[in-house]
Amino acid sequence: MFLVKTERNKLLTPLQSVSGIVEKRHTLPILSNVLLEKRGDTLTFLATDSEIQIMTFVDIVPGDGEDGAMTVGARKFQDILRSLPEESEINLNLDAARLQVRAGKSRFTLQTLPSEDFPRMLSSEEGFERFTVTQGQFKHLLNQTQFAMAAQDVRYYLNGLLLIIGDGEIRAVATDGHRLAYASMPVGGEQEPSRQELIIPRKTILELNRLLSDNEEPLLVELATNQVRFQFGKINLISKLIDGKFPDYERVVPATLKNTLSLDRVLFYHSMLRASILTNEKFRGVRLLLSSGSLKITAANAEQEEAQEELEVAYEGDSLDVGFNVTYLLDILNNTTAERINWGFNDANSSALLTIPDNDRFKYVVMPMRI
Repeated sequence: MFLVKTERNKLLTPLQSVSGIVEKRHTLPILSNVLLEKRGDTLTFLATDSEIQIMTFVDIVPGDGEDGAMTVGARKFQDILRSLPEESEINLNLDAARLQVRAGKSRFTLQTLPSEDFPRMLSSEEGFERFTVTQGQFKHLLNQTQFAMAAQDVRYYLNGLLLIIGDGEIRAVATDGHRLAYASMPVGGEQEPSRQELIIPRKTILELNRLLSDNEEPLLVELATNQVRFQFGKINLISKLIDGKFPDYERVVPATLKNTLSLDRVLFYHSMLRASILTNEKFRGVRLLLSSGSLKITAANAEQEEAQEELEVAYEGDSLDVGFNVTYLLDILNNTTAERINWGFNDANSSALLTIPDNDRFKYVVMPMRI
């Protein structure tokens, strides 16, 4: 008989770590479940959607129950635990393929499915190359680029993040065809892997960004030909890779720029945010009019409503009248902490390049739009 007696948060915290990838509706019902496996004083939680697998564990008091495993609906189980008082002591008891959850005078009975039917992703044990970075470093790299990934694009290789590893650094690139984000970070030491390029699926990147902590704790990354594995804290995440050819991002970044303007990031961000209130909900376009000493930001919508912002800028170059999707600009301004942003351009019909002064590890390219 499967029996666990422990504190509420000792169940809820690991369950929340793994259940983010569980789909509410799935063609294979068992993939809506989480696998619970008790072995002595360890309770393991495992979830998968057949493309990603996350496993974590928690130490428990062994108790009187036998070792065993079963699967239960992840969302319902999580909702029940969330609804119970934080100081609750939870009793789990498996009886006749039903999981009984007890806390104080609350009782819940949930259907289970056999653990032997749960599809585990096999971890490749051959061909792995390994390197270690801090969780904070890698999370920062993801934050600077993941917002530019495509979502459900027919060009499936854009629905993910390109990682290029080698030459003493990791480069991350994301694009949806309208904008491109590039960032890099150093990696080295005795274990520096050989040069590799891999495309990690969008869902994996978003889940990693949610789970990683902004600290100096280690993150072990293991690379194989068709999968990548991340180990940090008590979490082990395995993901398949996207098999495809990512666009040559270096051809997208403008090689030369006729004009460059330095902007206060916070002032620019808040001006764009205010103007965005009155943009067309579908196209989200803002118009930027740049002239000597002045940058005007205007927006209008189908109801003939208008917004205008004006910033004083130190600029004496060519005048410019250009439109951009305001969401693309807000994404970059919101995902960096730099005090200033450099905006480089050639004309109103070519891509703009946004960079951080004295920092060649970040580049953001955005296409203009007609307004």
